[in-house]
Amino acid sequence: MTNVLVSGAGVAGITLAYWLRRHGFAPTVVERAPGLRAGGQAIDVRGVALEVAGRTGVLDEARRLRTTHRGMSVYDGDGNEIMRSQESTYSSGRLDNDDIELLREDLTRLLYDRTREDVTFMLGDSIAALEQDERGVLARFEHAEPRRYDLVVGADGLHSTVRRLAFGPEQEFVRHLGTYLAVFGMDNFLGLEDWQVWMQDGERGYGVFPVRGNTELRVTLGFRSEPLDHRDPARLRAAVAEAFAGAGGETSRLLKGMEEAGDFYCDSMAQIHMDRWTSGRIALVGDAAHCPSPLSGQGTSLALVGAYVLAAELAAAGGAHEAALARYERRMRPFVALNQALATENPGRGASEESVDRAKDAISLDE
Repeated sequence: MTNVLVSGAGVAGITLAYWLRRHGFAPTVVERAPGLRAGGQAIDVRGVALEVAGRTGVLDEARRLRTTHRGMSVYDGDGNEIMRSQESTYSSGRLDNDDIELLREDLTRLLYDRTREDVTFMLGDSIAALEQDERGVLARFEHAEPRRYDLVVGADGLHSTVRRLAFGPEQEFVRHLGTYLAVFGMDNFLGLEDWQVWMQDGERGYGVFPVRGNTELRVTLGFRSEPLDHRDPARLRAAVAEAFAGAGGETSRLLKGMEEAGDFYCDSMAQIHMDRWTSGRIALVGDAAHCPSPLSGQGTSLALVGAYVLAAELAAAGGAHEAALARYERRMRPFVALNQALATENPGRGASEESVDRAKDAISLDE
C-alpha cells in the first residue's frame, strides 16, 4: 500500500499527510477550497497533542504564534461586569499551563509549510464518488480525472463528504447540541489590548478578543437554535441577527461587522458518533470520525493525535490495512470518548479541570 488519498486540508488532513510521507507513503490531499481556509476561531493544542506538534516540527513556531491574552471580563445583557479573571479565559482555560491557544489558520499554515514540498495537493476540487474493491478505491472527482488509490481517508470535518459516500447520510451520525456558533474577524474598534470580553444574556452570548498584535478582533456569537442548513450563509447570517436582536452593548456594531466579514463561518455545536470509523479501504479521522464540538475544546488535539496514530499504525502494519485500521480504532476510541464527554459533562458551565486534565492525556503515542 503506497498511494493514499486524504480528503480535507485542515489540521487532521495535513498532519496525516505529513506523517504518511514520513513513513514512506505517497499521500495526495484534495481540498474543496481553492486554498487553505482563512478565518476561524482560536483553537487549543493540549496534552499529548503538544507532543505530536513537537514531533511534527511545528511546536516552537506554534508557541511563538500563540495568543497573548492576559485575562477576560464577562458582562451580563445589561452591560454589568459580573466576572473578571486574570487566571483563565473561556477560550483557552487556565493561563498558567503549557497548553497553546493559537488561530486555526496559523496552525494550518505551519503544518502546510512542513508538508507542501513532499505532498501532492489538489486544491479547488472534491471527491464526487468512491468505488472500492479488494485491490483499492477508485475516486471520482468534481474536476480531475478519476484515479485509483490504495486507501482513502476522510479528514473533511463535521460535514464529511467521505463519510456520506462510504458510511451513509450525516443525520445517522450527528448529535446536535442545540447551539450555534458564528465566527468572523473585524477591526479592533474596541481598542482591546490582549484582553477578552464576553457577554452572557440568557441563551445568547458572545466573545470578543484581539489578535494579530491587537490590530484585529475575532468575534464568536453563540445562540440556541434548532438545526439550520449549513450550506446557506445568507440564512445563517439572518439567524444570527434574529438571535441577537435587541441585545445591548456593542452588539449592533458586531452584527454590522458580521455582515461585512469575508471570513464569516457559522455552524452547529454538534458531535459525530459512529460505531466504526473504517470500511474496507476507507477510513475517517478527526471531526469526520468523532467531532467533539468546539464546546469540548479538544477538537484540534483529537485531530492531531488521530492523524499521528493512524499513520503510525499503517506504517507498523506494513501494508496490512485491515490490521492497521483495527488498531487505530482500538487505540483512539477511549481517548475520543473522554474528550467528547467534556462537551456534555456540565452544559453551560464547562467541564471540570480534573476532567480536562484526565482527557487530554488519555493515550500513549508509543504503543
